[in-house]
Amino acid sequence: MLGKRTKIIATVGPATASKEMLEELYKQGINIIRFNFSHADYVTAWEIVERIHELNDTGKTSLSLLLDTKWPELRTGDVSEKIQFYKGDVFSVYIAGSKPEGDEKYLTCDYEFLPEDVVIGGIIEIDSWLFHVRVIEKGATFVKVEAQNDAIIGSRRHVNLPWVRIRLPGITDKDKEDILFGIKKWYHFIAASFIRTPDNVQEIRSFLDENGGKEIRIISKIENAEWIENLEAIVAVSDGIMVARGDLGIEVPIEKVPKYQKRIIDLCRQSGKFVIVATHMLESMIEHPFPTRAEVSDIFRAVLHWADATMLSGETTTGKYPIESVSMMVSVIREAEEELEHKHHEYSNDGLNTRDIEKKALIRSALEIAEKLELKTVLLFTKSGLLARLAAAYRPNIEVVAFTPSEYSLGFMRGLYAINPVLLPNYSVIHSENLKTAVSRLYNEGKLERNDRVIAVTDIQNGAHEIPAMEIITIADIL
Repeated sequence: MLGKRTKIIATVGPATASKEMLEELYKQGINIIRFNFSHADYVTAWEIVERIHELNDTGKTSLSLLLDTKWPELRTGDVSEKIQFYKGDVFSVYIAGSKPEGDEKYLTCDYEFLPEDVVIGGIIEIDSWLFHVRVIEKGATFVKVEAQNDAIIGSRRHVNLPWVRIRLPGITDKDKEDILFGIKKWYHFIAASFIRTPDNVQEIRSFLDENGGKEIRIISKIENAEWIENLEAIVAVSDGIMVARGDLGIEVPIEKVPKYQKRIIDLCRQSGKFVIVATHMLESMIEHPFPTRAEVSDIFRAVLHWADATMLSGETTTGKYPIESVSMMVSVIREAEEELEHKHHEYSNDGLNTRDIEKKALIRSALEIAEKLELKTVLLFTKSGLLARLAAAYRPNIEVVAFTPSEYSLGFMRGLYAINPVLLPNYSVIHSENLKTAVSRLYNEGKLERNDRVIAVTDIQNGAHEIPAMEIITIADIL
């Protein structure tokens, strides 16, 4: 019954948008489909979402939906033709709309606070780290810079300002429109780009709550330098964290990215929050049928660090080998998981009430007993998904099957380590009825046999109160 424990997210695009490809992605091992709203349009996204809902409703897939917000990117302006810059060139970068007459070699930038916020000697990264320029002078509407390398720059290139506190809102008008689309179309996760402070997360949470999206989980993307001093507070108010290594590797020295990745994963584990490692995991497979040895080692290391999930981007949007990329990632994950033996390390009780802490202790006991007695699996019965989150944070060595009546909880649990979520529509207040329905279903699907023993953990209703309870069951006694 045990499958891979580490979950996989695939970004949908032209290469994978068809119903047949979505179904094949699921068969290969994908758990969550990501929509990148830096590029997505509502018509196309709506069509793909409808396909996924249809596949899920007919039992052909069990996929969650993740909406990745755009955020207000900083970009250079339009140029009539590409500009060749050479190392040592000195030129000006003007605020959009302020360029004076007579300057022939220059760039513009749409960030109005550029001269105020950069410092003399600071670096500006242009075109996703392809062009480095150093600030040597500042004026009211421009900065003068010196090119640190050769580059050819066209229109609308990305601009990054490492270690600069960007004066932009945590959620833009476009983000709000996209999130409203996500609420309407039953997305399960919002991946919030360029989260810098806990206030950014709270702003998105409030917007979701006010617009019928209370059940949607927020994944904070860590991809700029400002998070360093705010990481613990960001983790505390987020449902999960994404290590977005693409932009992070531009915003901080690239040699520090592996260190920061491990720091973020460790903190998430200590906090009992789920964590995703993303970007450039199998980048070479966009064009080639096989990955590099370094990419395989990268995935292997993420699993050994106990990430809940890994993510594919260009590999499954426009790549030539989307299915092969997923298959390769699954193979590496399985190989890495054979090296793991989790000791169910304790994690923080922050954000948990007294009853939650009792559930947490019960979950740990259930996992340890199941492994010691070599039981088949642990069954959880959870409305909100909390029991599953508590179990996943202990990094089970065995699969945990979590039954829920909630579509949103089901979607959330698809992203949790080692959790196999199952929708139980006719959820009863009587635990014995839920248990019989769940066991019968697993038995009829051939996932359990009559002589198997399992542990079941649930909340037993006692009047207005719920009491967490655990029992060891032989399947034959329930059927």
